[in-house]
Amino acid sequence: MRCKSFFEALTASALSVSLLCGCGAADSADGSETAESSETGEAYEQTLTVEDMDYYTRFKDDGLSINVYNWGEYISTGADEGTLNVNAEFTKLTGIKVNYTTYAANEDLYSKLKNGGASYDVIIPSDYMISKMIKEEMVQPIDLDNIPNFKYIMENFRNPAYDPENLYSVPYTWGTVGIIYNTTQIDLPEEEIDWDILWNEDYTDQILMFDNPRDAFAIAEIMQGFSINTEDPDQLVIAANRLKEQKSVVQAYVMDEIFDKMSSGDAWLAPYYAGDALTILEENEDLAFVVPKSGTNLFVDAMCIPVGAKQKEAAEMYINFMCEPDIAYANIDYICYSTPHSAAFEMLDEDVQTDPVSYPSDEYLEANTTVFVNLSDEANRQMQTLWTEMKSAEAENTNRWIVPVFLILCVAAMIGILIRRHIRNKKDIF
Repeated sequence: MRCKSFFEALTASALSVSLLCGCGAADSADGSETAESSETGEAYEQTLTVEDMDYYTRFKDDGLSINVYNWGEYISTGADEGTLNVNAEFTKLTGIKVNYTTYAANEDLYSKLKNGGASYDVIIPSDYMISKMIKEEMVQPIDLDNIPNFKYIMENFRNPAYDPENLYSVPYTWGTVGIIYNTTQIDLPEEEIDWDILWNEDYTDQILMFDNPRDAFAIAEIMQGFSINTEDPDQLVIAANRLKEQKSVVQAYVMDEIFDKMSSGDAWLAPYYAGDALTILEENEDLAFVVPKSGTNLFVDAMCIPVGAKQKEAAEMYINFMCEPDIAYANIDYICYSTPHSAAFEMLDEDVQTDPVSYPSDEYLEANTTVFVNLSDEANRQMQTLWTEMKSAEAENTNRWIVPVFLILCVAAMIGILIRRHIRNKKDIF
């Protein structure tokens, strides 16, 4: 799915929601008043108003709980003053407790569900993983009658290639992949930075790489001029060889750790998701972000209900709640990803709506981005095998000098002992 015009997709809607900035106190969903900002003396509180309060009262006194499995740092927690704690607001509104846990990669989510290690009611995988789970009957159809707020999902995010009839998913966020870098160490014009910089020996041990095969292979495939959805066995081998070539300059293969390592200056370069990059750029003025001109992945993350979910209707209520305009805005404002939600988009500041990282032009998206599709079982197996071999070779490269160095040290120690004995014997003679 390619993105159409966002402004064509926006719909005029009469919202019974509010985000108050500098206009006094207002009532929230539970009747409490918003507080004033201690810094400006003006009110700045994210507040929650829902259009259909009765909808959320069905399970109020049933003592239900749901298990939600999401990416790390991917929901508003209320940690910042004046922001909403989304899960707490859901519990307060519905009486349903949220057991919330996180994962770092689509493959982690898939493995946990496939192995039956846990039971979840709501998950938020990416496009290609949703397609894979649909094919393997790991997710179940969603009753959109129970999700009236689906009306806010932009037209260009409906009926996507990974879920053509919107039977299994409701879009949550979207974004692109680019490169985050430390400008104090890398003094290059933005237009000169492309994927090959992640192979540059000048930055050895200062480069981070994605620790999941699909994203890592995509970068190598773009560099080779291949489609990021290639299933050609030879092309997959070539991409794997490029990743092997990169290993000697890579400090670590990581996911969520990119944030900490880049913000602390422990690394200078890393591929990163645009939303996360915007968050870290706010915290460290030495960092910058660029979407490579040679092309990149455009991804969509969406909410699904796994097969075996114990509380399907409560899960659908949670998904609908996540599509409440105030909640959709609170999440996007916190995580800085791009939103497929028309009302949340309208609530954004104009400078965010026009930011080329968050909301690139239609022309750029059409010319420079590709959406992942689920690969065949054969291609997935080959990619996973090549990835495992590459990671194993990494371990071998890390340890291959241990035995030779140990032997050299032992020989050196023996020689040292013999020399000391020889010198001592000569002293004894004289």
